[in-house]
Amino acid sequence: MRNNHEIDYKIYGEELQFVEIELDPNETAIAESGAFMMMDDQIEMQSIFGDGSQQQQQSGIFSKLVAAGKRLLTGESLFMTAFTNVGTGKRKVSFAAPYTGKIIAMDLQELGGRIIAQKDAFLCAAKGVSIGIHLQRRLGTGIFGGEGFIMEKIEGDGMAFMHAGGYVVERQLAPGELLRVDTGCVVAYTGAIDFDIELVKGVRNWIFGGEGLFFAVLRGPGKVWLQSLPISRLASKIVSYGVGRRKEEGSILGGLGNLLDGDGF
Repeated sequence: MRNNHEIDYKIYGEELQFVEIELDPNETAIAESGAFMMMDDQIEMQSIFGDGSQQQQQSGIFSKLVAAGKRLLTGESLFMTAFTNVGTGKRKVSFAAPYTGKIIAMDLQELGGRIIAQKDAFLCAAKGVSIGIHLQRRLGTGIFGGEGFIMEKIEGDGMAFMHAGGYVVERQLAPGELLRVDTGCVVAYTGAIDFDIELVKGVRNWIFGGEGLFFAVLRGPGKVWLQSLPISRLASKIVSYGVGRRKEEGSILGGLGNLLDGDGF
């Protein structure tokens, strides 16, 4: 028996995906601002303060303000949007990914009721799912872990949907099993996973490796989701190619160089 709303869904697309959620009468889905794509008639849209979970509904105004302040720390809006089927039959609402990558469907009931995720990973969920913050307890992890001290904490027993860049790999780690990952490639992990950072060994690797000074270290038991293309990496590549003129542009040798590296004249 679930406490959160039970929703059916279907994910469309390959690299630029959207998720279509089917709502029974009086069922509700919640989403971050800007995720909405389209909806059927007789679905009512309403901005709500916080995530609309049972914990927030039962708390006082001060607790709600504190929770809202925590959401601001993650870079999210004070408000979320709730989409409720007010009709008599099934209705559908869709939410789109913000950039190229994959949408990950997570059944929180099957995942221990708690997921820790990078700050911008959450897309939408069934009403009743709580979206809060998770503070890294270790100083080194918070400073060098790629996501800072603050990550998102998604709790409940309903469906939640995350988005990640590039291709998404799901790994199940046995008790004590260790996985070293680029700090920006960690999308989410279940609550029992131990997350830490580790200094890359060797001065030569620090200077010439080009991979940063730290690994993210994930230790089981639990499940982790990894992305092949963090949005920060994609953005830095776009900036490096798109800002300003290349030094060799306008010369014969510059044109030849562009041709050789695939950019043409």
